[in-house]
Amino acid sequence: MGGVQASYAGDGVVIIDAHCHAGTGDGLSGPWDTSAPLTAYLRRADAAGITNTVVFAPLTSDYERANREVARLVARDPQRFLGFAFVNPVRDRGRIAAMVGLAVDAWGFAGIKVHWHDGRMTREIADVARARRLPVLYDPRGDTATVETVAGAYPDVAWIIPHLSSFADDWKAQVAFVDQLARLPNVFTDTSGVRYFDLLADAARRAGPHKILFGSDGPFLHPGVELAKVRALALDPEGRALVLGGNLRRLVRPVRRARKPGRGAVRPQRLGPSVARLRSAGL
Repeated sequence: MGGVQASYAGDGVVIIDAHCHAGTGDGLSGPWDTSAPLTAYLRRADAAGITNTVVFAPLTSDYERANREVARLVARDPQRFLGFAFVNPVRDRGRIAAMVGLAVDAWGFAGIKVHWHDGRMTREIADVARARRLPVLYDPRGDTATVETVAGAYPDVAWIIPHLSSFADDWKAQVAFVDQLARLPNVFTDTSGVRYFDLLADAARRAGPHKILFGSDGPFLHPGVELAKVRALALDPEGRALVLGGNLRRLVRPVRRARKPGRGAVRPQRLGPSVARLRSAGL
């Protein structure tokens, strides 16, 4: 994955957590918009055999600041982390291309993150994703109609819809989404926060392992617990390898190949052990 090198767990499979928040927010209404420290997450991820992590900001009112904070984290250990640029469809209107361009060209980010809390998906974001060949990790809060619309309007963009579309356990929305996952070639999902295990198993059976990414929604959820769900799916070795890292690497490959760092590109260096480093940095 470009700067993120393929690391392997004990069973010979690379394990990439495709969904993890990092840094600080300013909402103070809950952990999701207050702080996402990674010291405990990394300790748990290491114990579970997770080798690499996609990171992006928690909810906040200022994603320019938050993305820079994530960029500093990625620069401290580019072999471990890969960044996605978080954008707000409303507050960041008119500057999405600039924000994403900086994140990709200078910091090596490889995707876009959007959350329903900030607003609905927009053509501005989708156009940037198409032009930059970036996957979009979009949480629609169970709004499967929007998933249908954006996937159809932008068939050349990879849409990663986390939580089977609903972190809130909206079973009806998740059932409807599994059908979309099986039917729409450019729609993917991650495993984070899915409590109805039988729905996850149904998604793997109907859509196939090539449509599912392992994600934890760390540091808010325990990555080892979330990983156990993937192991419980009892996929064959090829399918398990796709879910645990192969799919994420495939989806970010186009942008990693196309990216040409400019003069201001961050050229990070390797530092010490992850947990010790992040503890000293206050993350």
